[in-house]
Amino acid sequence: MNVQLARYLARFDDLPGYVDFARVGPISHDVAMTLVEAARLSRGEQAVEALSARAEAVRACAARFLRAAPHEVAFATSTSHALFAAAAAFRPGTPDEGVILVRRGEFPANVYPWLRFQDRGGLRVRWIDAPRVTPENVAAHLTPDVRALTVSAVDALTGHRPPLGALKEVLGPHRVLVVDAIQGLGAVPLELDAADVLASGGQKWLRAGWGAALFLVRDRVADFLFPGLGGWPGVRDPLASDDHPREPLSGADAHAMTNPDYPAVSCLGAALDLVTAVGVEAIGARIADTLGALLDTARAAGAEIPHDGLSPGERGGIACLRLPGHDPVDVHAALARAGLTTTLRGRWIRLSPHATTPSQAVDRLAEGLRTARRP
Repeated sequence: MNVQLARYLARFDDLPGYVDFARVGPISHDVAMTLVEAARLSRGEQAVEALSARAEAVRACAARFLRAAPHEVAFATSTSHALFAAAAAFRPGTPDEGVILVRRGEFPANVYPWLRFQDRGGLRVRWIDAPRVTPENVAAHLTPDVRALTVSAVDALTGHRPPLGALKEVLGPHRVLVVDAIQGLGAVPLELDAADVLASGGQKWLRAGWGAALFLVRDRVADFLFPGLGGWPGVRDPLASDDHPREPLSGADAHAMTNPDYPAVSCLGAALDLVTAVGVEAIGARIADTLGALLDTARAAGAEIPHDGLSPGERGGIACLRLPGHDPVDVHAALARAGLTTTLRGRWIRLSPHATTPSQAVDRLAEGLRTARRP
């Protein structure tokens, strides 16, 4: 183990049975201390000035992380908030000229913004009926009226990681690739340059807690979008006069509905600093090793794993399983009794370890599945 990774792991509490980071990632010591410091600053006379200055520093850090210019990055309150801003941002046209491709089976947070706005003059949803998004099935759905594709960087159930670069190449420069990145950002290497618009909260793999999300809008697609949810913080000199509407700001800030949660943004910055110091590649490699060990144990116990043929480059930090012939509710309960924290999603039990997950999690999975199989 390299020194940087060891230092990174030391910033978190030991959670030997926690393999539920696709649901929420417990925060680091650094994020906890940052939240306390932000609360202290909030008591002072210059609270807004101090916290907004920190937010600008976080913006610069996030821009480096996303390989973007600072003005291409804004803050939202959540992934869903950012995706709703994206859905509201497409310029309305005639009812026949705007379509967005959405895979049927996408996580609902990346479905409802598009459904809600198609009834309000936004893009119309065209479903891709396929188990995963590939360049081939996207190409098969392309027609002149398609203006965008929205996709999860990592599927929330199966862990499939679509090839973002190849998807953007199929779409071309005049269509927009929207990426819901919350299940991958900070956990696995992503082709971030391919994303035209990106949304990601910090409460999962970044382990930053709730209240702040990154919202990326690249300059190359700015002319295709308008500030559909942009509020008063997204315009120039909103308090200069009573003459409204005023000119939108340039960049991603044009889509800001309100000021961000500044303490949450500070926490997001602390989390990004930790990930940047060790590198996503090192974190992702350790996650892959741990997930591989968990899946080997599951296979040995007779578990079924959908998309089991995914290569390491095609899978994020997520996989799911079930025991044929056994009630998933009972299996989930058996895993909990063995000290393993997982998520039950319908018929499937989802596993999502982090770099900090120790080997005890593998032992607990083996014990839980062994218990579940007993008559």
